[in-house]
Amino acid sequence: MSEKIVISPTSRQEGHAELVMEVDDAGIVTKGRYFSITPVRGLEKIVTGKAPEMAPVIAQRICGVCPIPHTLASVEAMDDSLDIEVPKAGQLLRELTLAAHTVNSHAIHHFLIATDFVPENLFATAVESVSEIRKNMQYVVDMVAGEGIHPSDIRIGGMAKNISELARKKLYSRLKALVPKVNDHVDLMAGLIADKDLPKGLGVHDQPIMASDKIYGKRDFFDLDRFTEIMPESWYDDADIAKRACSTIPLYDGINVEVGPRARAAKFGGFSEKGVVAQHMARAIEMKTYLSRAIAILDELDTSAPVYADHDPRGTNKLGIGVIEGPRGTDIHMAQVADGKTQYYSALVPTTWNIPTMGPATEGFHYDYGPHVIRAYDPCLSCATHVMVVDDEDKSVIKNDMVRL
Repeated sequence: MSEKIVISPTSRQEGHAELVMEVDDAGIVTKGRYFSITPVRGLEKIVTGKAPEMAPVIAQRICGVCPIPHTLASVEAMDDSLDIEVPKAGQLLRELTLAAHTVNSHAIHHFLIATDFVPENLFATAVESVSEIRKNMQYVVDMVAGEGIHPSDIRIGGMAKNISELARKKLYSRLKALVPKVNDHVDLMAGLIADKDLPKGLGVHDQPIMASDKIYGKRDFFDLDRFTEIMPESWYDDADIAKRACSTIPLYDGINVEVGPRARAAKFGGFSEKGVVAQHMARAIEMKTYLSRAIAILDELDTSAPVYADHDPRGTNKLGIGVIEGPRGTDIHMAQVADGKTQYYSALVPTTWNIPTMGPATEGFHYDYGPHVIRAYDPCLSCATHVMVVDDEDKSVIKNDMVRL
């Protein structure tokens, strides 16, 4: 006899979502559905009709957890629409900002999953390690991009300014000194995750992965002709869920995909493991990869080189695409600029890509493990909201209407 287990909202994530699991008599999930119930805020609509410079300022406020990827995806989309070639030093500073943010974000995730994996005798050590790493990586973002949460120095055309040679040396020394701390932290978390008695194969699915780049992101990866976006009613077979879901379903080649650290590791690093443990492992390993890249950038950066390209902001209505590999996966922003105004804006964020994959990934195991599967994706729901549930005039019928963020 089938029973329905509902977790609402799911915990230790950004935003609000529901996990609905149909289970058999043994509590094994036979059908899993995960969907956003976070209200829409209309940021994409706010961008439309305004000067292109407003887009990254507004887009970075999509989410307080991942403002850096949205800022970068926004300026990359605008650069593409306006045919801007960003100077090398400016591009390096953008990449440095993302690298620092990604290490910081992965550390935050380790705090959120600490109660799943870290025993009491090591809890203080793990949390103190997270705090130390975060403090240093946020310092890098502050120094390079102007501010850790809303990075004011990331601009269409590049960066507002280069960092000084003194700042470069200071950041280089600081990050080199942080390497042993990050290595110890990754080894601690990886060991504890590996030792956790999770069922073999938990979270494994057959969906394809999607990733544009190992570190930063490549806009030419995304083929708009291979992309479709459908409403919840076309995806969920439960009418109640379809009515209340607040995100669209993005498909690539007509299929739902997985994005994120494991996808990047599999595509660019030959990482063959799948499932919950593999996702956590890939995320932990990325902390070392991104820290190493940040140090390499600081070693390469010419602090006397230009970082900003002058450009004509009027635009030609060309569709610009920006693709950034954020901590949670592939973040795609699209923009069209004409007559000095943004005519169209859309964001396809990592959690939106993962939502249709996350629910089914809970299937085949006891429902107690469902939250473990969801947390492995580190979902961020405010970014993913694209749909608003509205009542008709007599309040008797609920339907979904598309509303851009």
